[in-house]
Amino acid sequence: MENLKKAYIAGGCFWGMEDLFRVRPGIKDTQVGYLGGSNDNPTYANHPGHAEGLEIVYDPAETSYSELLDYFYRVHDPRTMNRQGNDIGESYRSAIFIQDKEEEETAKDIIKIVEDSGRWQGKVVTTLEHFTKFWPAEEYHQDYLVKNPNGYTCHFERFGTFL
Repeated sequence: MENLKKAYIAGGCFWGMEDLFRVRPGIKDTQVGYLGGSNDNPTYANHPGHAEGLEIVYDPAETSYSELLDYFYRVHDPRTMNRQGNDIGESYRSAIFIQDKEEEETAKDIIKIVEDSGRWQGKVVTTLEHFTKFWPAEEYHQDYLVKNPNGYTCHFERFGTFL
C-alpha cells in the first residue's frame, strides 16, 4: 500500500467519472470532490471556481498515469468548454490537476496523442491546473451511482485506447 499514488481529474459530473474509474485495473480507491476553486471547505451549494473532480488512488505497478489519462479521454468529451452532457458551467470543465513536472509532461503528451488521433474532431480544451487541495464532496455524492444505479450520467466509453 505504501507505493500507491493519487491522480486528480475533472471531466463533468463527478458521479459518472467515479463510477467508470472505480472498476479499472490498478485503481484502489476513488473519491469525488472539489478541485481548483476559490473557497475553503466547498460544498455542492457553494464551490465557486471549483471543478467537480475525482481523486484516484492507484497502484503504479498495475496501471500508469498515462493509462489513467488515456481512459479519461475515452469517457468524456474534452472539446466542450465548461460542459459535459446536460451539465453546464465551470464546475463541469475538463481539467487535469497536476502535482509535478512529470505529470505535466505526461498530460501534454497524452493531449497531443488524443488531438493527433482525430477521434475527437476539434481541439482539446482540457486545462492543466496545478493541484493545491482536494476537498471531498458530501457523503451522498460518494459512490452515487452505486447507491442510485439509475442516476444521471453522461459518461461512457466512446473509444478504445489512444495508446
